[in-house]
Amino acid sequence: MDTPEVTGGEQPASASAPVALASRGLTKTYGAGDAAVTAVDHVDLDIPGATLTAIMGPSGSGKTTLVHLLAGLDRPDSGDVWVGEDNLAALSDKQLARVRGRVVGFVFQGFNLIQTMTGRDNIQLPLRLNGLAHDKDWMATLVDMLGIDRELDRRPYEMSGGQQQRVAIARALITRPRVVLADEPTGNLDTHASAEILSHLRVSCRELGQSVVMVTHDPTAASYASRVLLFADGRVEGHITDPSPEAVLAGLDALAGVER
Repeated sequence: MDTPEVTGGEQPASASAPVALASRGLTKTYGAGDAAVTAVDHVDLDIPGATLTAIMGPSGSGKTTLVHLLAGLDRPDSGDVWVGEDNLAALSDKQLARVRGRVVGFVFQGFNLIQTMTGRDNIQLPLRLNGLAHDKDWMATLVDMLGIDRELDRRPYEMSGGQQQRVAIARALITRPRVVLADEPTGNLDTHASAEILSHLRVSCRELGQSVVMVTHDPTAASYASRVLLFADGRVEGHITDPSPEAVLAGLDALAGVER
């Protein structure tokens, strides 16, 4: 099998693929003067719908800052983030919280479930917080897809890490968001649980039409994606379509100027 080619810059979304999320000129700098660090440097992105996109890069490259900006969890110094018709960068804090709660889902490395609530209540929490109706059929679809029927009446401390993360994915999907952002979603899991979570994310794209953007440091995890964006020094420096773990490693080495 041929190794997928690493191509410079961001890959434009297909003309036939609707764009779920886009950024233009996205910039975030921390500090000032000689101590200033530009974590995200004028990034333009088009994230197509119904795809799993992975973002990879060296530690300190700014990839986590990027995904926080895309999710509306942090505000850029300049630039725009579009989720559908909503420009997150132009919204007030109150408007941002409302839009983010309805059209953006987020999966954290540390699960971030409320320990005193059951799995069912954790999943349905975004609906209650955002005044959305509970769709029993959609809930049943997510429970079946993620295999979490036994977790609905358990509290997080009664679940394994993999079970907690599957509940967290259901929570992220329950509002039918346009895009789900995942920051190292398998970072706290063993190999078997990681493979299950990644399979569920890929299935959510293929069968539910979900768009997922995932930050990961693991080339094997990245190989579950439709494409990998290679991020360095605050910029997208290349992309890999139909990635394999070997192609991802080669791409990362190219970023670092390393030859195997």
